[in-house]
Amino acid sequence: MVGLNKLSISDARDRLRAGDITSAELTEDCLAAIEGSDALNAFVHNTPDIARDQARAADARIAAGDAPAMCGIPLGIKDLFCTKGVASQAGSAILEGFKPEYESTVSQNLWDAGAVMLGKLNMDEFAMGSSNETSTYGDVVNPWRRGNEDTALTPGGSSGGSAAAVAADLCLGATGTDTGGSIRQPAAFTGITGIKPTYGRCSRWGIVAFASSLDQAGPMTKNVRDSAIMLEAMCSYDEKDSTSSDVPVPDFEDMINGDVRGQKIGIPKEYRMDGMPGEIETLWAEGTAMLKDAGAEIVDISLPHTKYALPAYYVIAPAEASSNLARYDGVRYGHRAKLAKGEGINEMYEKTRAEGFGDEVQRRLMVGTYVLSAGFYDAYYNRARRVRSLIKQDFEQVFAAGIDAILTPATPSAAFGLGEMADADPVQMFLNDVFTVTVNLAGLPGISVPAGLDKMGLPLGLQLIGRPWQEGELLNLAHVIEERAGFVAKPEQWW
Repeated sequence: MVGLNKLSISDARDRLRAGDITSAELTEDCLAAIEGSDALNAFVHNTPDIARDQARAADARIAAGDAPAMCGIPLGIKDLFCTKGVASQAGSAILEGFKPEYESTVSQNLWDAGAVMLGKLNMDEFAMGSSNETSTYGDVVNPWRRGNEDTALTPGGSSGGSAAAVAADLCLGATGTDTGGSIRQPAAFTGITGIKPTYGRCSRWGIVAFASSLDQAGPMTKNVRDSAIMLEAMCSYDEKDSTSSDVPVPDFEDMINGDVRGQKIGIPKEYRMDGMPGEIETLWAEGTAMLKDAGAEIVDISLPHTKYALPAYYVIAPAEASSNLARYDGVRYGHRAKLAKGEGINEMYEKTRAEGFGDEVQRRLMVGTYVLSAGFYDAYYNRARRVRSLIKQDFEQVFAAGIDAILTPATPSAAFGLGEMADADPVQMFLNDVFTVTVNLAGLPGISVPAGLDKMGLPLGLQLIGRPWQEGELLNLAHVIEERAGFVAKPEQWW
């Protein structure tokens, strides 16, 4: 059969259970699509043998009547997830050659559910980036193009490989991680759906750490229903992760019913940024109208500390990164620099880290080390933590006043060209996270859903922010926007 890789997770599940197709056939179509996708640079470690073995096991499980929803579904795994016996480099040269002897909890949950691993996906180095231009594997290229141009566009970051692979139908779904928008921004740039669940909903164990109080795993899929199916399989309580919450995992798919009557949707005035493109403003207004038409009540709200979110984030995240990445020193695993005669351990540390870390990671590590240093800890890091508490309180007060969810744009623009921001001030790149970082600082669930195209034919996304642990309600609201927006556009294949 041809073209099975274009199926959604829900359609593939139904056809697998009906016996119309097999996981082996589905997997072969995905592997063939990956082989022809080198121009995208999305997959960086292919695992066809593992995929075929898992597909055969899934077919046997389906035939025996023991088939969870994800059984037999081929996935891509972001390179940040440790996968036993398979290279897991976090997009960094410093972890070259590292093959873990253990499996991350999230990926193990997926394999326990019968999912199939096609390979590992490209990403910004240590998840630090908004354009997937900091990877040791090279840039990922967005499958979308501007009109008739040949300009290579960013798929967003840091989960750019995941976004490009799903949008190009190389896999049916992919894992992503979100520290400041790294699921939602690339999802918006590539016309797919991505959800960051509540902090603590998915275990962080076995996921290479960037900023431990912000990182959270989530699914990136072709539509909202697929995100609901995949998210349920990824979630679990995990004793190995001290921040994992023992909260029941509902049937998220069952909660998608399209009924949002009476729900109160907040529209935050602080997200109306100066210089916001008219197309983003229009999309936001259209999304608001869609929810109102579905019976939701629209309420103007204020999140007064929003303007401090980016500065606070870019103090807290680098500070935590400088602590987490201190372990990469050339001693136990990964890259180790060659030393000249007479050089000792200090020179090994310095050379290893200088050779192994890219420019963006080095920049953030220097910032993080600076704000944690004596004399600056209170002035920067503790002050940023206090601001974070105020941002969290803003959301708590809004939800306490009866707001069920908040609607905002997902990104300040459509995808931009690779290299277009290379010579700009790094802060300009950081501004891509302006609508997303607040969600991580507050530990809330957020979802990006494609809702339209800009004048150049590129996808634009809307973001919904929900109450803690209310991913089901959030997915239902996103489904309403998805249905009313009728977004079915796909990139024309040029790769």
